[in-house]
Amino acid sequence: MNLTIHATFLPHDDPEAALAFYRDTLGFEVRGDVGYGGMRWITVGPAGQPGTSIVLHPPAADPGITEEERRIIAEMMAKGTYGMLTLATDDLDGIFDRLQAGDAEVVQEPTDQPYGVRDCAFRDPAGNMIRINQLG
Repeated sequence: MNLTIHATFLPHDDPEAALAFYRDTLGFEVRGDVGYGGMRWITVGPAGQPGTSIVLHPPAADPGITEEERRIIAEMMAKGTYGMLTLATDDLDGIFDRLQAGDAEVVQEPTDQPYGVRDCAFRDPAGNMIRINQLG
């Protein structure tokens, strides 16, 4: 049996800022940009990895979510506690420099963690926590 991760979902609250960040700063390919009912779902992914995607979606688009739940989701996004993603690279310092130059909100500079990983952390324009691990 072959099981892979095809897509993961992260919320966005500004589609143009999300596009600029994931496409222009991180260098991901835009694979889809679908609008419906005044909302946009944007699919991006790393070049050369067509089977792995991130779907940037409007938060709380589900009609079953209450207004109170929408408010809580917005608060959690603002604090960076709603969405999270871990990426990996063979050039952590290089990608960190690129993110700083792109005005990403840095949470943690590249650090050797006591649990054996070297990583950094930042937030995307919607507040999602993005960690990047050094490969190898």
